[in-house]
Amino acid sequence: MEHYLAVSLAGIVTGFITRIVLLRVDYRQYPGYPHGFVTHLSLGFIAAALGAIAVPALLEPDYAAFTFLALAAQQFREIRSMERQTLESLEESELVQRGKDYIEGIARTFEARNFLVMGTAFVTSLITEYLGLLAGGAAGIVLILLSLLLKSGSSIGDICEVVPAKLHFKDTILYVDHINIMSVGLKSTREKILEQGLGVLIKPKNDDARATIHDIGQRLAIAHTAATILGTKKDVDLPEYTPMLRKDPDTGAVGFYIVPNEPDMEALIEAVKQAPVLESAASRPLKSRAGRYAAD
Repeated sequence: MEHYLAVSLAGIVTGFITRIVLLRVDYRQYPGYPHGFVTHLSLGFIAAALGAIAVPALLEPDYAAFTFLALAAQQFREIRSMERQTLESLEESELVQRGKDYIEGIARTFEARNFLVMGTAFVTSLITEYLGLLAGGAAGIVLILLSLLLKSGSSIGDICEVVPAKLHFKDTILYVDHINIMSVGLKSTREKILEQGLGVLIKPKNDDARATIHDIGQRLAIAHTAATILGTKKDVDLPEYTPMLRKDPDTGAVGFYIVPNEPDMEALIEAVKQAPVLESAASRPLKSRAGRYAAD
């Protein structure tokens, strides 16, 4: 019994530490502090306990207990629904919304991280059981580092080049470089946009990237990221200041316009580059034979 307790504790500690290092508040301000932390750390502890206890349950063998653990693990699938509902509720008050695709990506991430915690705890307990506590601790450290590596996916800067672009008007039509953005009626508003607005071109590096930024949900994620980091002068009665992305249908490049609170071009470029590539938007046409023919 004491032996199994040590094995389980090794897995629980490693799994819980994994959840701690995966949980952080960044520019997205989610999960909120402190209530979101309490919820996710509690769920992380439960996930770590489930993964760690699975090893003694299998070795006994207590298959009834293991079946109970499997059923309990299924409840973590509800985390995705919980996160989705929370973010959709918050979306109603966002001036620059995340979009449904971004919300779904965040919800999937929180679900997957609990399963990652379970896996880390299980493997640590298993190694501790057969190779000893020292080997289990070393394996736990490696698994925590691997979890940190896996937590971050691709960003726009990985698949696209982001360069400064000129904002200008042709009559009342706003352009980012050569890309038509929208019509702005008031002269005073046009003057303020030229004075305080910024624009960039997002140029895809290949056809896969072009297909990715073609997605509307991906463009909403870019606008939300930039508006969150730099701020925006958009308000409920100022639709002309809405951050907006439009595509050049010939090249696939996307023009991005924003009137930020912090009008710094370098900051805008970095903000766009760090916008996440959404799972739902990521496309790989070059992986298909037809896509390769089209590229040639």
